[in-house]
Amino acid sequence: MIEKFDPKREQPVTFTQAALAHFKNHLAKTQSLAIKIGITTTGCSGLAYVVEPVKEIPEGFIKIDEEGVLFFVDPKALQYVNGLEIDHVKRELGLSQLVYNNPNESARCGCGESFTVQQEGLK
Repeated sequence: MIEKFDPKREQPVTFTQAALAHFKNHLAKTQSLAIKIGITTTGCSGLAYVVEPVKEIPEGFIKIDEEGVLFFVDPKALQYVNGLEIDHVKRELGLSQLVYNNPNESARCGCGESFTVQQEGLK
């Protein structure tokens, strides 16, 4: 079941220390202000995360300030990302990637590009 977001209770998205270090580095490299978090429809499972640097504050987005790193969450994505934890892991051969741990996911496609959520409780 999809959790409802209560801004007084907790922030909708959390980050591991590895993810914060990755985003700090990425913001410095791209000379950006913040990271925007949302979703888009794509892939075989239907939804995919959109995580990208932005140079301007997106209007109407939910602001998260995590240890000086600014994130802005699209309010239209809240029902899908509430409770999401973003991690950054190192793989073989020096590769690394963001990993999304989302309690709302009910399935993920084989290649990992997209995900599905349970439809009950969606508005």
